[in-house]
Amino acid sequence: MKKLLFLSAALMLAASTFGQAKKPTIMVVPSDRYCIEKGYVIKFNNQGTTIELPDYKKLLQNDSDMRLAISKISGIMSDREFPLKDLEQELRNMSNESAETSLLTGSLGGSVVESPIDALKRTAKADIIMDLDVSIEKQGPKNSIRFILNGIDAYTSKNIASSTGVGSPSTSASIGLLIEEAVLSHMDEFAGRLQAHFDDMFNNGREVKIMVKLFDGFDSNLEEEYEYNGESEALGTFIEDWMDDNTMNHRYSLSDATENFQRYEQVRIPLYYERNGRQRAMDTRTYVNNLKKFLSDEFKLDSKVYMRGLGEAWLIIGEK
Repeated sequence: MKKLLFLSAALMLAASTFGQAKKPTIMVVPSDRYCIEKGYVIKFNNQGTTIELPDYKKLLQNDSDMRLAISKISGIMSDREFPLKDLEQELRNMSNESAETSLLTGSLGGSVVESPIDALKRTAKADIIMDLDVSIEKQGPKNSIRFILNGIDAYTSKNIASSTGVGSPSTSASIGLLIEEAVLSHMDEFAGRLQAHFDDMFNNGREVKIMVKLFDGFDSNLEEEYEYNGESEALGTFIEDWMDDNTMNHRYSLSDATENFQRYEQVRIPLYYERNGRQRAMDTRTYVNNLKKFLSDEFKLDSKVYMRGLGEAWLIIGEK
């Protein structure tokens, strides 16, 4: 099958951008354990089960130590020229978009449909979440800082880098200085692992998941034969051909398929594409919209894109 132009453009753009030593966008976020232990939580009753989720807004308003730790580590990463997304600013953006109110479907028996960290990933679209846990340890008159830092791929939720350490005890140093001293000696190796992961994404694409499904009213299925470029094949075969043509280095896995659905995992999509002469970040929605356009242009099929988090999308065929 003839390759679509957008992938070729994305590959050329990636090659030119790679030479500019692009770095992943990061966001530092307090760990779930820290938030729950300190009582910065939102509690929901989900059909008789109490669920606790981090309340980042409450933490930032009340916990000066963690706020300082986030600021210090953000500064250290900024010194290493990593683009930053600010947690506090992203929370404001979420509030403005009423994203926080969408966490519940109802007050009577409603279920939580999106956690705060998922909402942050969706709105901030950082490449990597730096999950931070800190504690102040007292040894007589001396204080020291213990930290645990995990780098999480925002699209796959995979842990790609970890670091932990304890700073030297001090009777006079400020909390900010203790945090900085504890973290600094570990950050070069940690930042190197983040960059190595990003370089892999640059070379091999960002990993996402894609599900192709059908609306109930669709009067065909994925095994129905269609005509395209002089060939007659099942619709599902043409979709798989499109995936092969439009993934980085043809990397994807068709993990399951029937006449009614196809599940694609480890789908490697380009990080960037070009539109109107400008570089844009490629995300899962943009990528699947290209598949949607292909089905519309070539087979006159309506479809709808449904996002399930930042790194997973469903394309549902049969309706808009």
